[in-house]
Amino acid sequence: MLIAGEASGDLHASRLIDELKKNDAAADFRFFGGDLMAARAGVAPDLHYDNLNVMGFSEVIRRLPSIFRNLRRARELLIEYRPDVLILVDFPGFNLKLARFASRHGFRVDYYISPKIWAWKEWRLRSIRRYVSNIYSILPFEVDFYRRRGYDHVTYVGNPSVEEIDYAMGHIAPLKHFLERQGISDPRPMIALVPGSRRGEIRNNLPLMIEAAKHYPEFQYVVAAAPAIPEIFYREVAQDPGLKVAFGATPTLIKYSTAALVTSGTATLETALVGTPQVVCYRANGRKWSYKVMEKLLKVKYVSLPNLIVGNSIVPELLVHKCTVHNIIRELAPLLQPSPRREWQINGYRLMRRRLGTSVAPRYAAEMIFSND
Repeated sequence: MLIAGEASGDLHASRLIDELKKNDAAADFRFFGGDLMAARAGVAPDLHYDNLNVMGFSEVIRRLPSIFRNLRRARELLIEYRPDVLILVDFPGFNLKLARFASRHGFRVDYYISPKIWAWKEWRLRSIRRYVSNIYSILPFEVDFYRRRGYDHVTYVGNPSVEEIDYAMGHIAPLKHFLERQGISDPRPMIALVPGSRRGEIRNNLPLMIEAAKHYPEFQYVVAAAPAIPEIFYREVAQDPGLKVAFGATPTLIKYSTAALVTSGTATLETALVGTPQVVCYRANGRKWSYKVMEKLLKVKYVSLPNLIVGNSIVPELLVHKCTVHNIIRELAPLLQPSPRREWQINGYRLMRRRLGTSVAPRYAAEMIFSND
């Protein structure tokens, strides 16, 4: 039984299901997740992640009755189905509550893609110690984090983005074909704008990214669209009649861009794996006091994955009130031409890639799930 509460979890869990079936062709699955998991498992989800995922405090409060119903449904499915192992995929607010119930009823609980408790909410470690049998981590520094805190049942299995980006780069369309498919006739070099996958992130970050990119008229800027966001939304937010939006080709756009402006998240890691210099932007509400609160809550020096993996500031992070047009322009300038700053990033990417290793994460995780049986 697997629980994935959002689109990224659906993707990673679907590939894990593939690998589990390679280990045992007769394996049977029940899950909360999405269409990708359904295609691999051959059955529909017991609950689609669209009905699970909530963002922000106010939305959580509004949807509390629904959240409790979903948790009850997961508990009932667990008791009815009696799986050999419950596999949780990130999504800690929901999954750790289910882990407590499952463990107390004698079920083995494994975690694929650990909650980011090293960043904040470290108190969740108590629940992990008590209720989680094994963690299959996709970030190399997490192993040391857990072990230094007395939890030894953690294995780094590799990062899924390594395989995904390698595949994308191995099947990349020629630049001419990419431009034709996206309807781009402008011959100028590109700056990729990657403003996130959630509407709030896009509203907060895209206008600033556009204004900064306009400072370099010798470049054109192209937005990497998220799969679930319609084109009209980008145009309404941007208020830019000539806005170019690329769909279904984010790694290709990043590869063919001179530099990228990227909202903090997995996209920063993917951009680093492609090898394109970037500025990490995260505006949120932009107030200085909220940045001070975030500084107190966060337990890490950096927020972007390339910096966390390397343990050094290889990409600039412009967070909350520091994410201004002026600061973006300042950080972007040396990345648009040969410079020590550009070379520093590219060398940092090489180190990051070495630290991520070559393990195929879902394959290694599937092997560990069976070997820990």
